[in-house]
Amino acid sequence: MTTDLNATALAVFIFFFVLVTVMGFVASRWRKPKTLDHLDEWGLGGRSFGTWVTWFLVGGDFYTAYTVIAVPALVYTVGAYGFFALPYTIVVYPFVFMVMPVLWKRASDFGYMTAADVVHGQYGSRGLELAVAATGVIATMPYIALQLVGMTAALKALGLHGEVPLAIAFIVLALYTYSAGLRAPALIAFVKDIMIYIVVIAAVALIPSKLGGYANVFAAADAAFQAKGSGSLLLLPNQYVAYATLALGSALAAFMYPHTLTGIFASKSGNTIRKNAVLLPAYTLLLGLLALLGYMGHAAGLKLESANDVVPALFQTLFPSWFAGFAFAAIAIGALVPAAVMSIGASNLFTRNFWKAYVNPQVTHAGEAKVAKVTSLVVKVGALLVILFLPTQFALDLQLLGGIWILQTLPALIFGLYTNWFRAPGLLAGWFVGFFGGTYLVWNAGWKPLQPIAMGETAFTVYIGLLALALNIIVAVVVNVLTPAKVTARA
Repeated sequence: MTTDLNATALAVFIFFFVLVTVMGFVASRWRKPKTLDHLDEWGLGGRSFGTWVTWFLVGGDFYTAYTVIAVPALVYTVGAYGFFALPYTIVVYPFVFMVMPVLWKRASDFGYMTAADVVHGQYGSRGLELAVAATGVIATMPYIALQLVGMTAALKALGLHGEVPLAIAFIVLALYTYSAGLRAPALIAFVKDIMIYIVVIAAVALIPSKLGGYANVFAAADAAFQAKGSGSLLLLPNQYVAYATLALGSALAAFMYPHTLTGIFASKSGNTIRKNAVLLPAYTLLLGLLALLGYMGHAAGLKLESANDVVPALFQTLFPSWFAGFAFAAIAIGALVPAAVMSIGASNLFTRNFWKAYVNPQVTHAGEAKVAKVTSLVVKVGALLVILFLPTQFALDLQLLGGIWILQTLPALIFGLYTNWFRAPGLLAGWFVGFFGGTYLVWNAGWKPLQPIAMGETAFTVYIGLLALALNIIVAVVVNVLTPAKVTARA
């Protein structure tokens, strides 16, 4: 992939970046409330987003710049195994349809703004609330950093090197998020998602015709996998269990993250969420088409320094400069939307479940909004520092752990929506075992998310997140049975 400065591509990139920057600042006047000095307005958009706004917002922070870069890169490297993201994004929407409207109603009825609010309201436990809040924040930080990895790939393809372009982009993001809150990424998501759709549809329609058709694309990928002795077009028998458990675990974790839950809490009704669960699979189709770009990288004979360069290199090599600039702008903007929502979700947690709980219980609505705004800046700066001063692999390893960590909040958050049988001591013990046990297993596996298991002569590999969740639930049940009911569950 060439990294010389391309004036035409850069001009197109700058145009669209300036466009979304203007939209970000204008967003404070979009659906303008009486005041943004209220966390309901700044952090949740007034809980007023309808079906289309929610669709673009949730899709915008679920399908990120790093997704656009990483999924094709994984398919380029390992083949069929990289498609695990497809079944996981299919499985997740029935879960959203059934569970998230119930969670939304609980939050709406009692004014909860975060997962930790819901947990505290259900169990009355500050310890369990803090565990859920802290898990959400630390699982989100590396996720934001990885959006910068995606943006860095686009900037590199444009010929922009060093830290300054990245820093400028995130300073701009920080400023309009500070001023407009959740309305900024919600408005920008319209542009971002339309651009991504155009880029992917153009790619899957035109690139194969330049590479001899899909038959040649698959043949070239198969030959490349055979030549290097790893990867395959079809799943191997020893990958079945790993593939299935990775997909299921990822699906269960996806809507436990603060940024996806922020989109849920910002919806105006449970019916809005159900409609989105029906409409959002359109993004799964997009993701499947996007993943095919990994195979196209082999057919194009690209020479890459990193697999993360496969998508930028394809557009740089096979499309005119103006469209390459458009594609790189779509990727960069695809980093800004989720990064903004992630920082807002993390700052909501800090403000509600740490600052208000422990520092200033009498904080006013305006005070909450101010703390959240400042925290959102700190979160973005922290993510930027991770990328600038630590190896990218560090962020990758942490994000890998992030999925396993956030999955351990599921019992505390979801079980209480349907039953009052569980109590805080058992759920907190389960979280502790799942969180630290999962961390140990990943570390022991050499920072891999999969654990080999042997049962007699049968051996298979399982996603560690599901193993940790199973331990979490077992411990919660055992402790619940063995300890007396000292805490009365609250609505």
